[in-house]
Amino acid sequence: MRHRIGIVVFDGLTLLDASGPADVFHHADPTGEHYQVQFISPVGGAVTSSSGMTLADTIRAAEAQPLDTVLMTGGTSLVQRNHDPALLSAVESLAAGAQRVASVCTGAFVLAELGYLDERRATTHWRHSRTLAQWYPRIQVEPDVIHTQDGRYLTSAGVTAGIDLTLSIVEQDLGVDVAREVARELVMFMQRPGGQSQFSSALSGPPATNDQLRSMMETVIADPAAEHTVVSMAAMIGVSTRHLNRIFHAEVGNSPAQWLEQVRVDAARGLILEGHPITRVAQLCGLGTDESLRRAFAKHLGTTPSAFRQRFASTAL
Repeated sequence: MRHRIGIVVFDGLTLLDASGPADVFHHADPTGEHYQVQFISPVGGAVTSSSGMTLADTIRAAEAQPLDTVLMTGGTSLVQRNHDPALLSAVESLAAGAQRVASVCTGAFVLAELGYLDERRATTHWRHSRTLAQWYPRIQVEPDVIHTQDGRYLTSAGVTAGIDLTLSIVEQDLGVDVAREVARELVMFMQRPGGQSQFSSALSGPPATNDQLRSMMETVIADPAAEHTVVSMAAMIGVSTRHLNRIFHAEVGNSPAQWLEQVRVDAARGLILEGHPITRVAQLCGLGTDESLRRAFAKHLGTTPSAFRQRFASTAL
């Protein structure tokens, strides 16, 4: 029996919130043997996205068949207290008998307004997480994670995180091998599990305003395993190490040595999740040895490389 999935859309939605998950389900089950995906809107017919592109022939919510999974898409217009009653009614009726009720990005605001997320863990786009927490204080908002699951309710961060969430659903339904193959087909970074940060720690701040510094940082990030040191980084932009420290503290907020180590830890996380042996990870990320990698993980992540691998061995939470 096919698993019926309803992707709820509305005028002003972010199109990728709908098309991304739909493509994941299609690539996971191209013959339609397991998944039946439908686009559903409050009144049916054509729906226009925020980019001006149109989804034609959506199904009217009142005419939709019972669903196994409901996926509420997002859009900036949902960050409000007075939601369209027709949209709320549509989601409420569709979710009544569903096994899973999920949201992408600001779609969490609709689930929150319906009370589904009360006393539960949830996330949304980082830009709106504080608002979600302020407006709905009964929700345990986790502002920095990719996606969450609490009971039958799943939420995800901004836009592309909906693809991560959907890969997690596919993994639950069809297994990790199918999810990995879909990620490869879509040229996606499969192993971005729900509990990971929405950001790379080394890249989460604003870009450097100094053109030379920004160029040097991009060079280091592109090849963290190269023999980078504070001296070599200073030489790249033709300044003394003392001046480089001053620039880094002013522009980045920490020292060049601290920043370099964080870049390498971020690279190591990705390498571990790609399945490389720990010793090889230490070499490829530029930290050199297993012990250096272990110390850096303890310092920046509060865990060990092996524990990190076990925790994030799949997309599951």
